[in-house]
Amino acid sequence: MLNSLGDFLEISGFRSVGVSSAETALELIRQNGFEIVLIDIVLPGMSGLELTTVVKKQYDMDVILMTGHQDEHSYEMAIQSGASDFVIKPFRYEELLLRIRRVLRERELNRERNRIMEKLKKLATTDGLTRLFNSRHFYNQLQLEVERTLRYAHPLSLLFIDIDNFKIYNDRHGHLEGDKVLARLGEIIKSCLRKMDSAYRYGGEEFTVILPETGAAEARVVAERIRAAIEKETFMVENAPADKITVSIGVTEYCSSESITEFIKRSDRAMYDAKDQGRNRVSIHPGPDASNPDPR
Repeated sequence: MLNSLGDFLEISGFRSVGVSSAETALELIRQNGFEIVLIDIVLPGMSGLELTTVVKKQYDMDVILMTGHQDEHSYEMAIQSGASDFVIKPFRYEELLLRIRRVLRERELNRERNRIMEKLKKLATTDGLTRLFNSRHFYNQLQLEVERTLRYAHPLSLLFIDIDNFKIYNDRHGHLEGDKVLARLGEIIKSCLRKMDSAYRYGGEEFTVILPETGAAEARVVAERIRAAIEKETFMVENAPADKITVSIGVTEYCSSESITEFIKRSDRAMYDAKDQGRNRVSIHPGPDASNPDPR
């Protein structure tokens, strides 16, 4: 039956490998990727039900169980073990082919559903223009980072970044050119960060950056790196250099005695202090109990 089934699957357009024990099947599964495993429940050594449990737990494969002992094994038992279908022997090969194609179709539908869900998840957390995370995700992530900071007593810093005189730029060159600036600034900010850092478009022309395990002095170095990189950038409008773009950045380190709202307000105040001091600069509000490690 094993040889006959293998021949039928090959004729039907599938590549298949037939083995006579669960242990041999597992070794093949570890070495090769398969879409579906057809398993007889009654096997020497490990049973088909046991093999199904292992396959479903460790691999992205579907299982079709088969048995000639209908009185001893039920459809419910097969499904509970993780199988996608259950076939009673003897069976017609044409019927098995229909079941295989149904399982493959459901696999593809599940893949497509997962792709859509992943895309929707990304859209829900990402700003479409700058490709940075959006403000909704900022609040969620900041909450997680603050909890981690309190748990492990590691420093945490926050940057608030605002484009200087951006309304004038938009009025002079138009909002489409302004959007190009926003998109490019998103790229520049990301390029100045470590993998553990995360950047967000907070709203309008404001950006935020969360710097885990980073004290105020270190955060100031990062802020200066971002500020200098943006100042050096040349923006073109109709093949001619446009107005220079600069940013004002506020730096704060989280204090264990404050709420997240106050942490954000301090960062915002620090950024406005930078503007009051003449723009295109970094202002730091380390807080009363902030650490002050050496700059990286």
